[in-house]
Amino acid sequence: MSESITVVIVDDHDLFRLGLRDLLEAQGFDVVAEGSSGEAGVTLAARYQPDVVVMDLNMPGIGGVEATQQIGERVESTRVLVLTIVAGEDEVNQAILAGAAGYLLKDAAPDEIAAGVRAAAGGHALVSPRIAALLLERVRAGVQEQAAADGLERLTERELDVLRLLAAGKSNPDIAAALQISVATAKHHVASILEKLGLENRIEAAVYAARSGLA
Repeated sequence: MSESITVVIVDDHDLFRLGLRDLLEAQGFDVVAEGSSGEAGVTLAARYQPDVVVMDLNMPGIGGVEATQQIGERVESTRVLVLTIVAGEDEVNQAILAGAAGYLLKDAAPDEIAAGVRAAAGGHALVSPRIAALLLERVRAGVQEQAAADGLERLTERELDVLRLLAAGKSNPDIAAALQISVATAKHHVASILEKLGLENRIEAAVYAARSGLA
């Protein structure tokens, strides 16, 4: 239920924050705080430990990508949903590698934004159709060759376990809990998997696992 989901909004545009607060509260979410910079987002996440932080990318200070990574390291129970106007491949890759649990564009419909928050709170990921198309195009160009090369043989048994959890949409804290390891160790395994398979982000890894019959 949306009523039980707490949210922090981080965006440097006052009017957008106000509109987003109204939208989320109308959907039944509990918006507990707002911030206008990456640093503020990290501080508010640590203070309120919300279920979800809705994060812009282009902001003063450390920016949304670095803030997302810091929140993931400091507040394991909080998920970050990126909501931005930026649709470039580099920005998407950086946000996902930083631990974002979803990536939506600001022109998304209200219902899609609400669905993204619910998905993030539930440990799942929702990606804008435009972003998904971009990622899938890249995957089609490269992942099949990797699968043909039996890339999974390069992974350790523990890395295969991590990849299965990635394919299920699990975040680093979820993986750590499932395998009884630290979040830092989970992040290390994810980075190692991406490097060994020649992939750019978690979504490509999930698709790779599915096409290789692992998921």
